[in-house]
Order: sequence, then C-alpha cells, then structure tokens
Amino acid sequence: MKILLLRDVPKLGRQGDVKEVADGYARNYLIPRGLAQPATGALQRVARGRAQATTARADREIREARETAARLDGFSLTIRARVGEKGRLFGSVTNQDVARGLAEIAGVRVDRRRVALDEAIKTPGVYRIPVRLHPDVQAVVEVRVEGEDGRGEEV
Repeated sequence: MKILLLRDVPKLGRQGDVKEVADGYARNYLIPRGLAQPATGALQRVARGRAQATTARADREIREARETAARLDGFSLTIRARVGEKGRLFGSVTNQDVARGLAEIAGVRVDRRRVALDEAIKTPGVYRIPVRLHPDVQAVVEVRVEGEDGRGEEV
C-alpha cells in the first residue's frame, strides 16, 4: 500500500515522503497512530509540491549562507575591554559580544549560538573564531581583543 508519512518514522522515512509498505503495517500501525495516511493521487501531488518547496528553501538557505560566509571569511573584528593589572580582562568577551560586533561593524546578523566560541575570552589577543552559518557552511572571523587604552598582547 502506498502511504504518505505525516511524521518522521525511524527506519522508514521523513515527513512528506510517499512510501510503499505492507498493507497490514499501514492499516494496523501507521494509520491508527497518525503517522501516515493512504497516498491518493491528490495527496501525492501535494507531497511533491511540498518536497519541491522544501528543496528550494534549502537551496536558498545554503546559497545565502555561502554569500554571508564570503563576506565574513577573514573579517577582522576589534573588541575593546577593560584590562586589569595582570593583563586579564574585567569580565570576558563572549559569543554574544562577537555576534553583536559582527552586526554593528560588518552589518551581518548572526545568532550568538552560531558563534563557535568554546569558552569566553579572558585575555587580550587575537583569536580565530569559527561561525557556523549552516551545517555545511562555516566562516572564520578574526577577533582582536584589546584593552581600552589600545594595549593588546598576542596570544
């Protein structure tokens, strides 16, 4: 029996897929649990339309991510912070600070969770920080952390 999956089913397929399964599996398991419904001609056309729209959206997202990565790759961002006597920052520079700096200076809005900063930066220096724009696209941004008086030591 041909069915249209209404939800992701492990080892069978993803939502919107049209699959051929055993009649008993469809009637006794998938359909009663709301995981699938019989695939009529109209439903198959709707599923194809959704699949095409999903593919187009995914292509657009990856294209936009690559364009943004081209703008950000090698971009240098300077963040000034107060430095104590021992050369450590008062506070730290976090992924949110980097995302805010990219939005203000580069004009690129990046969610702070996409800035792959392992731990907060607590000393002045130059850091290369990856920004994950898409699961397949990543840009590396150079972040220079300096003291407010312009002092910054190389790390």
